[in-house]
Amino acid sequence: MTDRPAASDLIDPTLVLNCGSSSIKYALISADNRTRITGLAENLGLDTARIKHKNLEGETQEISIPGGQHQLALQKILGLLEQYRFVAVGHRVVHGGREFSAAERVTPHVLAEIKRLKILAPLHNPANALGVEAVEAIYPDMPQAVVFDTAFHQSMPPVAYRYPIPKALYDEHRIRRYGFHGTSHAYVSDRASTLTDKTGKHGWLTAHLGNGCSAAAVYDGESLDTSMGLTPLEGLMMGTRSGDVDPSLHIHLKRTLNMSLEEINDMLNNQSGLFGISGLSNDMRMIEQAAADGHSDAKLAIEMFCYHAGKYLAALSCALPTFTGIVFTGGIGENAADTRARILAVMRHFGIKVDNDKNDTLIRGAEGSFHNADSAIELWVIPTDEEYRIAQETRAALGIDTTDKA
Repeated sequence: MTDRPAASDLIDPTLVLNCGSSSIKYALISADNRTRITGLAENLGLDTARIKHKNLEGETQEISIPGGQHQLALQKILGLLEQYRFVAVGHRVVHGGREFSAAERVTPHVLAEIKRLKILAPLHNPANALGVEAVEAIYPDMPQAVVFDTAFHQSMPPVAYRYPIPKALYDEHRIRRYGFHGTSHAYVSDRASTLTDKTGKHGWLTAHLGNGCSAAAVYDGESLDTSMGLTPLEGLMMGTRSGDVDPSLHIHLKRTLNMSLEEINDMLNNQSGLFGISGLSNDMRMIEQAAADGHSDAKLAIEMFCYHAGKYLAALSCALPTFTGIVFTGGIGENAADTRARILAVMRHFGIKVDNDKNDTLIRGAEGSFHNADSAIELWVIPTDEEYRIAQETRAALGIDTTDKA
């Protein structure tokens, strides 16, 4: 029988914070990644604001904080965790613009840049900055670092990140492709290179498929191209986001339906994708059940999702000098075996051979490969761990020893 974890198992832990506009996701992770405490503050600013906290033993408790904002929620969260003597705090920040290509120690300049870059992420960067300031107010001497969603993709070459638009828009207004889900793509591609038996430099297509979806071409640990662009709307069909559409759709809808830019933006981000096509839900599980019951729009939503993903992965393979394999991750990528098989069927010219029995077993957090021995490329399912990747990058940015202390 395995002993239950104790406070002493949280060796030099790092606190990871992901502050959204109305929520805070947090994880306290030991240096060896064997022990963690997790939680979520949600509905901030509303009467239903609350914290759902899971302790070392996996037991949950709920703390009501009616009307509580980020500051109060963080005070409560830090109070729950202070006994574990965390050594640093790492913050997920959505947009680092062109300025940041790696995790950074928090300084007044870095914090000011995060706030300035709200023009590129108006809903997220201000909330991310609030988290930094709240920790600083309570623990002024605590070392903090910020890890940017966009940083991993800063290794893309200009041929991949520039848009074919007037150069002044790039030079003066930073209009370019940035990419997102960087910590996820970094984690699963690094993990795949650890798991594979292939020697030499590896080239992976990583497919992060969930409510938000993106794909990336990663070679020798560096992102060479990705599906998301200036914003997370570009690229794959997603839960409620459309992904790629004709850029003239905006002016067409304005002319024909007199829709405002705000209405069109809301439609493309919140009413499209799986939800828009199925008319039912953005949850793939519900759509799959409806499709099995004969719902024609649900069937089309799945077919479109898989076709768009397969087409994008095929295109991104052009960026790789060597094509080692494909890695699936995210809520759909990790759990929807049939969706994985459908996506790979779209890529029928690549010599991919799927072991269907293995594929069917790779759900609910399972990690492993599902390619046959004669497959031209490898196929992997690797559950993402963005929190641990943020903790790793935080410790590296702050110069904290990252050696496994187990």
